[in-house]
Amino acid sequence: MKTTVEIHDRTFEILIQEENIAKRIHLMGIQLNVDYENRCPIFIGVLNGCFLFMADLLKAIAIPCEVGFVKVSSYEGTNSSGKINESLGMPKDLHNRDIILVEDIVDTGFTLRYLLQEIQKQEPASVKVCSLLLKPGALKAPVEAIDYVGFEIANEFVVGYGLDYNGLGRNLRHIYSVKTVPAALAEM
Repeated sequence: MKTTVEIHDRTFEILIQEENIAKRIHLMGIQLNVDYENRCPIFIGVLNGCFLFMADLLKAIAIPCEVGFVKVSSYEGTNSSGKINESLGMPKDLHNRDIILVEDIVDTGFTLRYLLQEIQKQEPASVKVCSLLLKPGALKAPVEAIDYVGFEIANEFVVGYGLDYNGLGRNLRHIYSVKTVPAALAEM
């Protein structure tokens, strides 16, 4: 197994292996099946990053459910701009429905806060957030509790399993973090 990958001008090393991702998603699916028994939630995936996570999560879901997507972005390179750009709008039939918002990663919280505000405008019965990754140290916008979290990670840039760096890396099976250059080398 290759432990590092090169994408554009950066080197990334494995942070979470594919097998651990699969196990955690399976457990999240079990919990969602229990929590939503006898209900029919709508899973709303936040594109582009959620596509692999959401596909695998839905394979673990045994209850009736619907699926929708929204596409928003706030990243420029490896940093969030804080400005939300919406290119595929929120589904319009959310009134009195149980919503599960599926994110690949919650870092600054700006995107999540924006999406939750948009969902609440339609007066759903309930809203829960399911995110593969959470960076508690990166949160800048206040967000309510994230109900289902796959992994908490440090505040470092990650790629793979749906996450990208300037469009590349989404297809990687593992999640990789940017490899930091030792300070002595960075100064040379």
